[in-house]
Amino acid sequence: MNRIPVSQRPDLEKAALEHGFEFQGDDGIPYWDETAYYRFTLRQIEEDIEAPADEIESMCFEVLDRSLSDETIMKRLKIPESYWDYVAQSWRRKEKDLYGRMDFSYDGTGPAKLYEYNADTPTTLYETAVFQWEWLEQTSEVGFVPSGCDQFNEIHEDLLAAFAGLDVPGRMHFACVHEIDDDKGTVDYLEECAQEAGLDTCSMSLKDIGVDPAGKFTDLEDYVIETLFKLYPWEWIMEEEFGKYLVGSGVHFMEPPWKAILSNKGLLALLWDMFEGHPNLLPTYFEDDPRAADLSGNYVRKPLLSRRGQNIELINGDAIRIQTKGPYGGEGCVVQAFHSLPVFDGKYPLLGCWLIAGRSAGLSIRESRNIVTTEDACFVPHVILE
Repeated sequence: MNRIPVSQRPDLEKAALEHGFEFQGDDGIPYWDETAYYRFTLRQIEEDIEAPADEIESMCFEVLDRSLSDETIMKRLKIPESYWDYVAQSWRRKEKDLYGRMDFSYDGTGPAKLYEYNADTPTTLYETAVFQWEWLEQTSEVGFVPSGCDQFNEIHEDLLAAFAGLDVPGRMHFACVHEIDDDKGTVDYLEECAQEAGLDTCSMSLKDIGVDPAGKFTDLEDYVIETLFKLYPWEWIMEEEFGKYLVGSGVHFMEPPWKAILSNKGLLALLWDMFEGHPNLLPTYFEDDPRAADLSGNYVRKPLLSRRGQNIELINGDAIRIQTKGPYGGEGCVVQAFHSLPVFDGKYPLLGCWLIAGRSAGLSIRESRNIVTTEDACFVPHVILE
C-alpha cells in the first residue's frame, strides 16, 4: 500500500459538470482529491480487506441470530422496546438489505482493524462506484497511472443485480432529507440503478411521507408506498410522528429494520463479546461494562448513535486528547481500544469496504489531516497493481 502523487485531470472542471459536482478553480472539487492515489496489490485487497469484511458480515448475522433470543441486546443498543418485535421479525423473515460500508484502519501490512460499520446510511457511494472508476479510465488513457491498473470496484454491477433480484410489486419509492447534499446524491444514484434494473421508481422528500386513514404510508400523489428505500437512520424514524405507524404500514423498507442493530456502534462491543481476539476487531465494551477498565492508556469513546465522526473522544489516561463536536452521546457510548490510522504524507486514510447485498464489492478511501475522520475528509481514489 503506497500513496502516489499524481497530476489531476486537465479537464476536471468538465468532469465535475457532467457529474453534478461543484468545481472551484483553486481547489478542484470539494471533498475530492485526485492529486494522489493509493496503490494496493491484489493480495492486499482480496486477503486483507475483502475477506475480512465478508467474514465480519457473517459474524454480524450471528449477532442478529442471538438478538432473537436475547432481549438484552436491543436493550443495550437503546432500541425503543415498542420496536423490539418489529426489528426481530424483519430478521426472522430475512428481509433483504441493499448496502453498507465497513470502515477500517489499514496500513498495507494487516490485519485491517474495524472501526465501525455504517450499515444503514452510508454516503459517498456515487463517488466510489462511478466517479473514481471514471478517474481510473481517464488517467490510464493519458498515462497518469501505470498501464494494467485495476480497481476494487464491482459496486455498480452488484447494485443492478441486487435491484433486479428484488420482488417489488409496484413502484419503489426513494426518500431522504433533500437538503442534505450527500444523502440526496446517494439516493439519486441508487434510484438510477433501480431504474436501470427495470424498476418503476418515485423520488420524494422524507418530510412528504403521509399516512392515510388506514395507517398506510402515501406519497404526494396519495399513492400507497409499498417499498421504500430511505436514507434516514432507523433511530430517527422511530422518533418521528409517523414512526408509530411503522408496524401497521405494511411497507417493505430498505434498509430493513434489522439494520438498526448493525448500524449501532454497540455492535462493536457485541462483536468483541462474541468473537474476542478476532484479528480484525478491536477490544470494545459498553461504557458501563466493568471490563471497560481493561482499556488503560489510550482509548476512544464513541456514542452508540452518531454520524460523520461527531462526538468522538480520544482519551489518554484521564485527559481528553481530541474531542469532536456534535449532538450525540446522550444515548450512551462504547469505549474502544485506540488503534491509530496510518499516516501517509501527513494524511490519515480511512478505508471503507462497501458491501452490496451482504457481499464485499468495492473500496473507498477518505483522507484527513486529522486522526478523526469527519465530514471534512477528502475522497482519494485507489488502484490495484501488482
